[in-house]
Amino acid sequence: MKIPHPSHLAILASCFLTACTITIQRDDIDHSVQTLSRETADLADVTADALGIASRVGPQNTLMVFDIDNTLLAMQQGLGADQWYEWQRDLANEDLCSTRNVGNRFAVQGALFYVSAMRPTQVDAARQVKAVQDSDIPVIVVTSRGPDYRLQTFRELRRNGLSFTHSAIGPPGGYQQPFKPVENGRTSRYEDGVFMTTGQHKGQMLYALLQKTGTGLPKVIVMADDKQKNIDAMIETFGALQIPVHAWRYTGEDENVKNFDPEKTHADWKSIEAALWQIQQVLGPDNYDLSSAVRPEECE
Repeated sequence: MKIPHPSHLAILASCFLTACTITIQRDDIDHSVQTLSRETADLADVTADALGIASRVGPQNTLMVFDIDNTLLAMQQGLGADQWYEWQRDLANEDLCSTRNVGNRFAVQGALFYVSAMRPTQVDAARQVKAVQDSDIPVIVVTSRGPDYRLQTFRELRRNGLSFTHSAIGPPGGYQQPFKPVENGRTSRYEDGVFMTTGQHKGQMLYALLQKTGTGLPKVIVMADDKQKNIDAMIETFGALQIPVHAWRYTGEDENVKNFDPEKTHADWKSIEAALWQIQQVLGPDNYDLSSAVRPEECE
């Protein structure tokens, strides 16, 4: 892997703060590998692609990036899932005083992550990840989750047989403290190969992580993510550096997302809300804190 020329870094840094399109000429590109964007409901396709790329450019010149929610793991129910979060976000924007608005959706999702379990999106998800890792390709996670969900996230990764500690880039174990990857950005955390970006632009976040860890730019990035916007973000950032991105939009959870039932999830929330508040009252808010999950004052 090569460290980019300082002039390239300056151009990219300015573009992270202002919307712009950049083109950088590089002479170390393998032009036989081109950026592509495809869909698949089977992570085996992603594995095969990563192994194929590694055989062409070398494992250490390849970087594999996985998403978590609705890509490697999914919630056991709609309540607390990615589609629930997006419904709550849109609801807060459209009708702040709706009786179905839980208030601080981040706090509620943290509680739901704590009390709920996750399942693999497909039975062999961990095996597919391990096949890439066993080929000596660096493999990391870039998730939109924030550091507040750190303990719940690592618990469910471990429970489902997923670990990125030994395939990670950067210092062993990552960084003990959260940090802001970009100027005026949101606090993030990188630990044991899992980069928790707090909903920020995944292309910019990965580039910032490469710089922070002193990792040279890969010749090819392979990524799997269920969100097209994250794929577009990665291609936008690394396309400007003429680094091909093999992007796979994972569709294995699309049917569950499509069938998301707001009314059922609202009923499910109301059925457990009091119990979660009682647990917090008795045991304290160390694992989750619902204090801000109340109706806005202007709605009273």
